[in-house]
Amino acid sequence: MAEAGGWQLAESGPEAYEQYLVPALFAPWAERLIERVDLQKGDRVLDVGCGTGIVARYAAGVVGDDGTVVGLDVNEGMLEVARATSTEVTSAVEWRRGDATDLPFADGTFDVVLCQQALQFVADPSAALREMRRVLAPDGRMAISVLRSLAFNPGYGVLADALERHVGDDAGAMIRSPFPDWEGEMLRALADDAEFSDRAVTIEISSVRYPSIEEFVRREAASSPLAGPLGSLDRDVRGTLIREIEDALGEYVDDDGIVIPLESYVLVAHR
Repeated sequence: MAEAGGWQLAESGPEAYEQYLVPALFAPWAERLIERVDLQKGDRVLDVGCGTGIVARYAAGVVGDDGTVVGLDVNEGMLEVARATSTEVTSAVEWRRGDATDLPFADGTFDVVLCQQALQFVADPSAALREMRRVLAPDGRMAISVLRSLAFNPGYGVLADALERHVGDDAGAMIRSPFPDWEGEMLRALADDAEFSDRAVTIEISSVRYPSIEEFVRREAASSPLAGPLGSLDRDVRGTLIREIEDALGEYVDDDGIVIPLESYVLVAHR
């Protein structure tokens, strides 16, 4: 076990999110999401729920100086990290604070709208999709990714259960929140209700790797408001939590650490 001080991370949640989760999870997913819409030089792109901006940064590298990219998020802390990490992007990205259900753009402003692992946090996803369609040009296209439920992502279910036992119900709920109990048919219905055409839902299976189960827990916590509650746990309690997760996820441990399968839905549609 690491010393207790190793759990007291100096980074803010958004900084830890960029340091730990973006390389492990969101960067590979961003590349694949962009491939789904056949992004071209000169395209005008909106990244909804951009977080620290990995999708927008990758998109900027494709559309070049003739295109435009806007990253939009409700969380100013995420946007601050996005601005700081995009200083070396060759094509400028505009970072805007805004609500996915009330996009601050005129009709037909964008050729492509992207949304990676954010729709499940929107209070009214139907309104968000209607807004995405509204701001698309007549031949515009959209791609959205959403994690499947914990039934298809059992590693995070184990983590959520352990946190509920040793930290509290809110901690478990926080880990569960990115994994909505949605099915592909719901995403199809959302697209139909928003009057998108040629919509298709596919399942993407990938994985995330950490050097150990302890690092899996630490990095996931550091990237969220769980950093404080988990970092302040008694060392013995935290040790018990780690051992319980190790026992439950032992079949995913190999000589390089732990690899955890992940499943997402990807919705692609045209205006």
